Amino acid sequence: MSGGNLLEVEDLRVTFPTRTGKIEAVRGVSFALGRERLGIVGESGSGKSQTGRAIMGLTPPQAEVSAQKLAFDGRDLLSLPARERRALRGGRVAMILQDPKYSLDPVMTIGRQIVETLRTHEKVSKAEARERALDMLAAVQIRDPKRVFDLHPHEVSGGMGQRAMIAMMLIANPELMIADEPTSALDVTVQLDVLAILDRLVAERGMGLIFISHDLRLVSSFCDRVVVMYAGKVVEQLKASELSQAQHPYTRGLLDCMPKIGADRHPLPVLQRQAEWAL
Repeated sequence: MSGGNLLEVEDLRVTFPTRTGKIEAVRGVSFALGRERLGIVGESGSGKSQTGRAIMGLTPPQAEVSAQKLAFDGRDLLSLPARERRALRGGRVAMILQDPKYSLDPVMTIGRQIVETLRTHEKVSKAEARERALDMLAAVQIRDPKRVFDLHPHEVSGGMGQRAMIAMMLIANPELMIADEPTSALDVTVQLDVLAILDRLVAERGMGLIFISHDLRLVSSFCDRVVVMYAGKVVEQLKASELSQAQHPYTRGLLDCMPKIGADRHPLPVLQRQAEWAL
């Protein structure tokens, strides 16, 4: 593992063909990730989710993905045969998507989906897979794992569905987890529970975590480092603890737009965009 990095991304570009020409969704993104929590923050359309999908190999077939370097544990992901990339995906690298309603199969029970994920990546018996799935449901703080194991996704709440999704992604013991807005569909108290689960699992397992979000405050309190994206580019990288010292006017603008308790903020400041940020 070069320089202790789990993931190395250098000049990553994702381009989509359209009727009016090509659109660059990701434009020269570079960062490295160790066994830490890295937040990628930016507004809708900034390219943060497409960055995560490109790492996973989940970009739509019509898109073009290129990079000077896109390596996981020293292996070049772009030149990896499709079969090896599939084995890596869900095994050593996993991704939690935004809304469990669209990520879980509606006609399969939650337990069967978790068991299927484990048996795809490991040769284990059905009985052992069931036990490990129940243990994993308990690990994500689901109170009655045996009952939830036999339920379908529509029979559980959004928060429980998201926990089940996390259990399914963690069952094969991945080394890298990409969480794309994993708490945006949840209420605040459930958000904190889900973040606490991810935090504990990262600490216990020594995983690397990429946490994609539009919520700067959430990212700054949860992550070790922050990458700020705008119009498909990284405009700033810094430690989460140093976010208040951010230099780029876009990051400063995002910080200024957040309400502050006890301060007179009427009206709230408006982010003044500058054309040169997108260049």
